[in-house]
Amino acid sequence: MKRIVVDPINRIEGHLRIEAVVDEAGGRVTEALSSGTAWRGLELILQNRDPRDAWLYAQRFCGVCTTVHALASVRAVEDALGIAIPRNASYIRNIIAATQTVQDHIIHFYHLHALDWVSPVAALKADPAATGALQNAILEKYRLPLAGPVELDTAAFPHNPPRATVAYFRDIQAKVRRIVESGQLGLFAAHWWDHPDYALLPPEVHLLAVAHYLTMLDRQRELVDAHLIFGGKNPHPHYLVGGMPCSISMSDMNAPVNSQRLAVADTSINFGIEAVNYYYLPDLLAIGHIYAQKGMTDGGGIAGTLVLGCGEYPDETYSGIASNDYYKNLLLRSNGVVENFAQGVAVAKYHDLTGADLADPAVVVEGVAHAWYSYPQPGDRHPWSGVTKPQFTGPKEGTRTDWKFLDETGKYSWVKTPKWRGRLAEVGPLARYIIVYTKVRQGLMQPTWAEKMIVDQIDAVSAVLGLPPHAWMPTMLGRTACRGLEAQVSAYIGKYFMDKLVKNIRNGDTAVANTAKFDPATWPKEARGIGVHEAPRGALGHWVTIKNARIANYQAVVPSTWNACPRDDAAGHGPYEAALLATRVKVADKPLEILKVIHSFDPCLACATHLYNADGEEVAVVRTDQYA
Repeated sequence: MKRIVVDPINRIEGHLRIEAVVDEAGGRVTEALSSGTAWRGLELILQNRDPRDAWLYAQRFCGVCTTVHALASVRAVEDALGIAIPRNASYIRNIIAATQTVQDHIIHFYHLHALDWVSPVAALKADPAATGALQNAILEKYRLPLAGPVELDTAAFPHNPPRATVAYFRDIQAKVRRIVESGQLGLFAAHWWDHPDYALLPPEVHLLAVAHYLTMLDRQRELVDAHLIFGGKNPHPHYLVGGMPCSISMSDMNAPVNSQRLAVADTSINFGIEAVNYYYLPDLLAIGHIYAQKGMTDGGGIAGTLVLGCGEYPDETYSGIASNDYYKNLLLRSNGVVENFAQGVAVAKYHDLTGADLADPAVVVEGVAHAWYSYPQPGDRHPWSGVTKPQFTGPKEGTRTDWKFLDETGKYSWVKTPKWRGRLAEVGPLARYIIVYTKVRQGLMQPTWAEKMIVDQIDAVSAVLGLPPHAWMPTMLGRTACRGLEAQVSAYIGKYFMDKLVKNIRNGDTAVANTAKFDPATWPKEARGIGVHEAPRGALGHWVTIKNARIANYQAVVPSTWNACPRDDAAGHGPYEAALLATRVKVADKPLEILKVIHSFDPCLACATHLYNADGEEVAVVRTDQYA
């Protein structure tokens, strides 16, 4: 047995430490710990603030998914105050959310996860001519011919097809060769390029993927132009309690939203559709097919036993979340919990999850038994009564600033442990896909166009892989694949709501905000609200308590809280830890498989910080670039 430490996990948002015990003889992980190693404390910063400003602070929970906490926050405050937003504001929020999901998933696949699968070093062995031929073959075989409704067809043909010329791939290969031969790998530094898993793919696949890595690195910013138009900027676009701050005029060319700027947003959305259909999904499925053929479908963890979602994309406006009105017209009814999907969709067990459940202390709670926090009394707490009081106890071996090993029997993470009815659950695109697929296949709901597209995607991928959904979905491979499939659905959801927005404006409706209850004088003395959002990484919830026009308490249970949480003494390991257990590791000193499994969740911990002492002097910096 060998205990290994990967700290920090690179190419993620924030600080994450993984400790694993590897049985070198059997080549498997037998024990694992997941530790969030930075404390954000924004819940405390939000206390006693004006609730109308909460979204601005809450948005800083994260520096990668930029907009998601603002959306959950304004929904929570609006829920507490009984504010219904105008149609245009709802459409615009959905456009921002959908385009954020597309960009986030593309960045994750190419820039945070791709280098676990492909190698720039291996790309040097590729034949550029064969790579060009492979590009066309992959598009022919792996491009999913699925689409959502496009009522206002503003893209007559794909403007951004992948290049497939010999000269193009020769130039990319020469550029990569110069980087590798310089010994300063930059973007590609500090990795185990001699790991045997890289030999699973032909050199041409490596060159093709590296070329698309560079393409999307340059163009990913174009995917969120809608954030600039409707929210003023990216990252962290602007919101407004009661709607959106962007006035609309089709006659004033200086208006925040006019005909010219609507065209810019629409062009960006069309590019998102092309980027997913012609780059992301074909690349992902080509690589995934090879891995499935090799039987490399481990790393599932509790995905096959318990997943959770909260639902997203209200088709029209609604009056509240805790009242359950939010759930009456969702385009994506992924709200719910599914047990035992790995046994087959026919025998999987579905449980509903509504606004009333989210408000019920018997349904959703957080524990701190193994987290560096303390509660006034023992036991778990519902987010409305949540407490964020740090209690750092240090590691089991080492010092407070120089850890050796964590204490799995005590506290070992800055991440709390959320539970659904006393059990741990995985959230994310995979969870959403399992929930929707189960509800449709079991006849629990008639699908919307988006839900039907999800079912069709799953069946199409099952045909490509030659595996039933319950065999490939609750795995590391399935977790990565469902993220790509969701990017395709989200691209069309963005277009769907863009078309609805344009039609509504044409009908003369330009309202973007309901300010009837913006004045605190109209508020009750006390109010509580829930804000939910299916963020790219999974189910996100914000719970706010307002007293005397100020925030009395604020708690956010984020996707990586669900997935990266430390174990629970009764419920067992959290999703990260469970996914690592029984994962095969070929070389203990080069645990690429651990990175693959953890990166498949798209981890997002607290934003990165340096450590300083009281005198402002730097204490420690951990470098992951061996050439720095």
